[in-house]
Amino acid sequence: MDIANLKLFVAAAEVLNISAAGRQLGFTPAVASARLGKLEREVGADLLHRSTRRVSLSSEGAAYLPYAREIIAQHEAGLAALGRGSESLTGTLRFAASSTFAQLFIAPLLPAFLAQHPGLNVELKLTDLPMPLIEGGFDLALRNSAIEDSSLHGRKLADDTRVLCASPDYLSTHGVPVKPRDLSAHQLIAFMDANPRRLTSTTGRPACHFPPSKSSPRVVLDDGASMRALALAGVGICMSSVWNVARELRDGSLIRVLPDYQVDDESAIWLVYPRSNVLTSKVRAFIDFLVAYLPEEVLNGSKVSAPQD
Repeated sequence: MDIANLKLFVAAAEVLNISAAGRQLGFTPAVASARLGKLEREVGADLLHRSTRRVSLSSEGAAYLPYAREIIAQHEAGLAALGRGSESLTGTLRFAASSTFAQLFIAPLLPAFLAQHPGLNVELKLTDLPMPLIEGGFDLALRNSAIEDSSLHGRKLADDTRVLCASPDYLSTHGVPVKPRDLSAHQLIAFMDANPRRLTSTTGRPACHFPPSKSSPRVVLDDGASMRALALAGVGICMSSVWNVARELRDGSLIRVLPDYQVDDESAIWLVYPRSNVLTSKVRAFIDFLVAYLPEEVLNGSKVSAPQD
């Protein structure tokens, strides 16, 4: 099977334009169309739907796309092992990440990464909800949760310490919880579809879960930045990763609640990729870049600020 034809198919699937994909690889429109036709005959399926107005990915093409990417990755890894790989990175890196984390830490770093690798494009999918890596065709994803999927490889970047916090105005109006059971009487801001997190005392004694089982959160949402904004506005008490509220804890605009209790879970910040995939040069370069340039407050486990009075 011709690797150039696979690269052409992947490029066409990404831009949904056969001529544009052909130009990326140095093919005329006629040659690009002929090469795609040859690939479709080899695999026995129409990978792309073509009309006079648009190109779209067929269901067979969508199913074949992640395997085409992996075949290309395997080929490039083999060349690299022989010392024959290209020194410059090209193509598209598809990266999924927490929207809140990416806005704070990834997006500000991207210009420097792109400047280092002018032949590489980056496609970002930003959401605070988990994304399916394999089905979505992503090369890499950042997750801030425990990794339970056995089909994934991961590199741990840091622990993801979580704390309860609220604004001074909210605590002045509604009172300061002294014991975990007091949370049931408060307005809570909770993350959508998240499992309740167990709170334990500093001695390790279980206390309760957040949110408490018998409480109904005032607001449920799926975006960490919005959660931070609502807490700052005095809507209620939230549980947040320290990296999301570190600045606010330092300047006192948010205050730790129940500082003698900790969130007992195994959440961490991970870079993950499908177990079946080769760690390609572009993925390895991006991982190394993030490890080198992410702020120390993230890589050192997001130290918890001292509670404010």
